[in-house]
Amino acid sequence: MTPEHGPLIYEGKAKRIFGTSNDEEVLVEFKNQATAFNALKRAELEGKGRLNCQISAYLFEILQSAGIPTHFLGLASDEWMVAQRVEVIPLEVVLRNVATGSLCKETPIVMGTQLEPPLLDLYYKDDSLADPLLTEARLELLGVVDSNQRVEIERLARSVNDLLKCFFEKLDLQLVDFKLEIGVNRAGQLLVADEISPDTCRIWDKRVNNTKARILDKDRFRQDLGGVLDAYGEILKRIQEVSSKPRNCS
Repeated sequence: MTPEHGPLIYEGKAKRIFGTSNDEEVLVEFKNQATAFNALKRAELEGKGRLNCQISAYLFEILQSAGIPTHFLGLASDEWMVAQRVEVIPLEVVLRNVATGSLCKETPIVMGTQLEPPLLDLYYKDDSLADPLLTEARLELLGVVDSNQRVEIERLARSVNDLLKCFFEKLDLQLVDFKLEIGVNRAGQLLVADEISPDTCRIWDKRVNNTKARILDKDRFRQDLGGVLDAYGEILKRIQEVSSKPRNCS
């Protein structure tokens, strides 16, 4: 079902954002498109949008119940979310609990190394620049956030990590790393925005020992492992077993 909505505000690789009759709210449509390597690799996976929307809704509810502010207001349908209108800060906030991916390609850190404390990296969000890693000096030079916002963004990211890492542990899932986007609402409050899903997290199945079979996230698409929808569906199933349904705004 497609809810009534206003004009298209923004279209990204995985979502479309539409206006509504309330200028402080937007409707977010989760697309079935899968992308990797800065969208150089693409595919349509029927049902992916629904899975990411539902997983994100459950996780946003969990964060909000713990006092972590997010843009989530409720579900409009299986693939549509109602959210606060925010101005997204052009940063990708990446928090790593286990070394893998680009960190191991760019450093001599051995894959699988437990990172304690978890490593927090900031990237400048710009596809045309390939989302470069920011140093503290570059962050200050760009003026993307002020010092107070920088501290609050890190606090938010680490709070999300602490909560979700423990939550996933109860589901026999390991939160390896994840990417957050942060937005500012009309009141000037920093909120966790965008989505939290297997598209933006690395999640491993602790019930499986095989290094490829344990992957339940977008790496299945990146590495041509197949079974993307089954993996995402397994995460949603385990979340639903222990969580109340997200709010419905339809």
